[in-house]
Amino acid sequence: MAAPVFEEFDPATTCECPGCVHWRRVSPSPLPGRFGGHPAARGLLVVAAATSAALAAGAPTAAAHGTPPAPHRSAAPVDPEPETPQGVKSPLHGPNGKPVQGPVTTPPITRTQIINRAKTWVTAKVPYSMSLYWTDGYRQDCSGYVSMAWGLTGNEWTGSLDQFGTKITKDELQPGDMLLFHNPDDPEKGSHVVLFGGWTDYTHTYYTVYEQTPPHARSQATPYAYWSNSAKYVPYRYKGLIADPATPGAQAARTSVAYPGAAYFGPGAHNKYVTLLGQLLVARGAGGYYAKGPGAAWGPSDQRATQAFQRAQGWTGAAADGLPGPRTWELLATGRGRNIKSATTTPSAPASHGVPGYPGKNFFRPGAANDYITRLGRQLVEKGYGRFYPGGPHPAWGEADRRAVEAFQRAQGWRGGAADGYPGPETWRRLFL
Repeated sequence: MAAPVFEEFDPATTCECPGCVHWRRVSPSPLPGRFGGHPAARGLLVVAAATSAALAAGAPTAAAHGTPPAPHRSAAPVDPEPETPQGVKSPLHGPNGKPVQGPVTTPPITRTQIINRAKTWVTAKVPYSMSLYWTDGYRQDCSGYVSMAWGLTGNEWTGSLDQFGTKITKDELQPGDMLLFHNPDDPEKGSHVVLFGGWTDYTHTYYTVYEQTPPHARSQATPYAYWSNSAKYVPYRYKGLIADPATPGAQAARTSVAYPGAAYFGPGAHNKYVTLLGQLLVARGAGGYYAKGPGAAWGPSDQRATQAFQRAQGWTGAAADGLPGPRTWELLATGRGRNIKSATTTPSAPASHGVPGYPGKNFFRPGAANDYITRLGRQLVEKGYGRFYPGGPHPAWGEADRRAVEAFQRAQGWRGGAADGYPGPETWRRLFL
């Protein structure tokens, strides 16, 4: 007598029956999977175990009769990881399907607006695609989805989205923040990005996710930080985030701290008031001026951000010098005045001794596309390395750029890691001398 073959099934992860709700709360591991935890599935397991025990003594196995075993099923849902999980940086696409060129900026947006934008794709069940663009101009993959929800003016990828956010901790996560995993060694394997929608319970082990993944955009309870590669996800907060007047978070854009005085701001200043100033400015739309977020040491980012806010008020000349006076502080502290309309994430780097300022290593990496790459390529051609550019320099970073930079570095006598093909500050300085 052949042992009976039992069919496995996976209940939906969003099943709301009392049993599933209970087990989702107390189970230390994800429910979906082999006899996932659904009451009916557990009952089936008991029956299967009892029957198997009764038949084990004298019955031949199903395999002995040539019955194939039930297919293996994972113990937990695994995020689909296609060969190329996303497209590269690209501009928005207009109604006619053609790219709309322009600088990528970080427009101010509230948490409520981010989540509402994310929900539009979930409601429409936008199909996943690494090459197609939805009617709003954004690429239909994970990074295009976050670019859309944050309101960026271009399509980014997992290798560049971190430039538009500031690192935060798990405890600081709030709806609208992102969780990013970028695999720099092999970007096509595992890289993924999702939006955080809020904790599902007080234990902070599961949260509501908003993501674009095959077959379409979805929202569901997800274990922190993700089903796979969990330890590699990093939380980020959008730099252009502003307070939502309709929520308690609006207080984040205001402060009761009185203006400390002009001596606390400017070159050489290093104190808590500089940090607070930066936080107030970011809440008003100046996030794009801060590469790593506000800090205690006064720098060019603080001055440019302050000046942008002052100009947003219509001020000019000495009234918009980038140094906060009593009136600037009052508007920031009370949440009044006009917000900064937009702040580019690639402000012009200052020049030194006639050499154009080095913009930073993040502008030269696989997937990057910007004017600095074009400028780098043109300078390399001028220096005699044009053989690496059969089609001429262009904004998208590629192997031609890396090989040309490497040849230039080797010509300086550098070897090993000093000649890796990626321009650092010294490579940049020598190249433009």
